[in-house]
Amino acid sequence: MDRKGRVEDKVALITGVAKPDSIGFATARIFGREGAMLAIVDIAEAVHDCAELLRSEGFTVSSHTADLTRMDQVKVMVDEVLASYGRIDVLVNNAGMVVYGQEEDFTAFQDLSEEAWDFGIAINLKTQFNVTRCVVPGMITRKYGRIVNVSSVTGPVVANPQESAYCAAKAGVLGMTRGVALDVAGHGITVNAVGPGWIATGSQADGEDVGGMNTPLGRSAHPEEVGNVICFLGSDDASYITGQLIVVDGGNTIQEYKGPRELYY
Repeated sequence: MDRKGRVEDKVALITGVAKPDSIGFATARIFGREGAMLAIVDIAEAVHDCAELLRSEGFTVSSHTADLTRMDQVKVMVDEVLASYGRIDVLVNNAGMVVYGQEEDFTAFQDLSEEAWDFGIAINLKTQFNVTRCVVPGMITRKYGRIVNVSSVTGPVVANPQESAYCAAKAGVLGMTRGVALDVAGHGITVNAVGPGWIATGSQADGEDVGGMNTPLGRSAHPEEVGNVICFLGSDDASYITGQLIVVDGGNTIQEYKGPRELYY
């Protein structure tokens, strides 16, 4: 008997898929391998190149471009996905942190402009509200849905200097996750969040690999290690888990000492 994948024949909409070395792409590939039909979206045209790579592996993929901070564009994108597949079973809100081709803004709070604050909240929190708000009604109608929001350890658990807007937004993602989880629990929908720590993606900033080296596991995570957790939460294997933050950080946030291990343990 052929083994069925954990998301076999499910339609998964995954945001933030424009780079092959990203959490979004790794997640899409894992969902594809586990039997899902994929809809991937990003603000960058490179999302179509990622779709071609995924199709070359034999997966069913539609690709879409949209500025997810704009509700009008999100509505059009969701309608396109529904026109292609008829439904959305799993939503992975992964887009955030930076816009493709731009550098992340590191500015101390006392020097942060209102525009930079608004942008940080919009790209990391409003995007997830917009997409979730457009997808949830269909899930309620069908009495089924899995929503996985990519938050971070930064904000909900710890913080970094010069990232106050990012911290606030990612903490907001967790708060939204819990609130939505309660609102839709009676409709067969679960809503959870994943909190990555140091991840070896193409957007890992200079020096962040050193942070990964000083985790208990001694390295940054591979994007697939986050994608596997997202796929679990997006499957029926996690049918009794909702409103939770699953931390994927190699044990970094449970340790008090975070320097070189040879100086302490």
